[in-house]
Amino acid sequence: MDYKQLADQIITSVGGKENIVSVMHCATRLRFQLKDAEQFDQNMLKNTKGVMGAMYTGGQHQVIIGPDVMHVYNEILGITGLTGGSVDVVETEDLKATKPKVMDRIMDMISSLFTPCIAAITGAAMVKVVLVLLTMAGILDSSGQTYQMLSIIADAPFTFLPVMLAYTSAKRFGVDPMVGMTIGLAMVHPKYTALVSAGEGVSMFGFLPVTLATYTSTVIPVILVIYAASWVQKFADRISPKVIKFFFRPMLTLIIMVPVTFCIVGPLGNLVGNALAAGLSVIQDNTPWLLPIFFGAFGPIIIMLGMHYAVTIPLALAAIAALGYDMLGPGFLCANIAQGAAAFAVAVQAKNKDFRSLAISTGCSAVLGTTEPALYGVNLRLRKPLIASILGGALGGIVCGIAGVKRIVFGPTGLTSIAIFIDPNNKYNFIFAIVGVIVTFVATFAITYVMIRKDAKIQKEIG
Repeated sequence: MDYKQLADQIITSVGGKENIVSVMHCATRLRFQLKDAEQFDQNMLKNTKGVMGAMYTGGQHQVIIGPDVMHVYNEILGITGLTGGSVDVVETEDLKATKPKVMDRIMDMISSLFTPCIAAITGAAMVKVVLVLLTMAGILDSSGQTYQMLSIIADAPFTFLPVMLAYTSAKRFGVDPMVGMTIGLAMVHPKYTALVSAGEGVSMFGFLPVTLATYTSTVIPVILVIYAASWVQKFADRISPKVIKFFFRPMLTLIIMVPVTFCIVGPLGNLVGNALAAGLSVIQDNTPWLLPIFFGAFGPIIIMLGMHYAVTIPLALAAIAALGYDMLGPGFLCANIAQGAAAFAVAVQAKNKDFRSLAISTGCSAVLGTTEPALYGVNLRLRKPLIASILGGALGGIVCGIAGVKRIVFGPTGLTSIAIFIDPNNKYNFIFAIVGVIVTFVATFAITYVMIRKDAKIQKEIG
């Protein structure tokens, strides 16, 4: 693929580099903020070779590329001179006419906070999986020094997740990134965690009680804290004398944020996070079948709406931090396998060599954990395979739900990362995850095959 040529075509289709306010990317998509939304040409993009689809969702104009997205992204940065990242649309003067809806803004905001962290989180999660496998195989001793050193890097992004989110939140809310990171570091500072462990009452100024909440591995408290810091920084900037503003503004911001973080906003965020975890716990304890079935069936719809980062990642991380597992993962595992199975069923009947090649390659990508190429390139395009994948994913979700399959380590869901379902305390967890995969694949493949076999319109397109 000629990434530079593709980047040029995409830039033209979104209205030229002058129309781009910011661009970022996730695992498969380019995510644009544009000055003039009317210049976003979806039809031109969808007919561009190398583009799987284009849409406006979550407050962003999105272009689906697939696994090669980073190469295209880098070319776009080179052509436009942008530095990547994201800006708040409503704060850009030229964009007032295209102000997104409140829910779109919320989805865009949450996605922009988590997207830059995904590579570190998933990479570390897979290191955890490797450690589990090596330990079970007897290659590594969990008490050995090699294991301990590797486990440090595996645990780091989760333990210090507030620091990473402090950085992304600071960039999003207009706080000095290093000041934001300093606040995040304070929330997991060894002296503070020692106070939490001691469990003795702590107060500031002799009257303001400090809530000794644990912030390691949490997501909501630090986001709220940095949002509060954005207002504190504006206040500090307003009252700081120009001559000493360089050091006075960050000093004043940090001093004010200590009681705000540990006495007010941090504890509030902790309550919200605990309530979220408690709600998930109730669902997972009383209706454990619900989440795998729902996400097994509607996983592709959530992806199409651009909510897979904004909604599922915070939920999954909150559940794993609080309970040690989550049950969204089994649902997405089935949803991903279903996308691949549907694409393979199309490939079997496709007589057109190009379409067959597309279906096979995107089907392989889907069963390995990346579904957008199959979803947009094959299944949504033909419609009936998408319906079949929803039905097949639901059936697999039923198996995983009834069996109570849990995702033990956060990570992408596909055959390459199937080991994230290995539970050292329950060998049947992994076995039933495999059963769910088999049921999903067989059911989706059969349903897709039957649904498209006599569909003249589909047969003409793939023939």
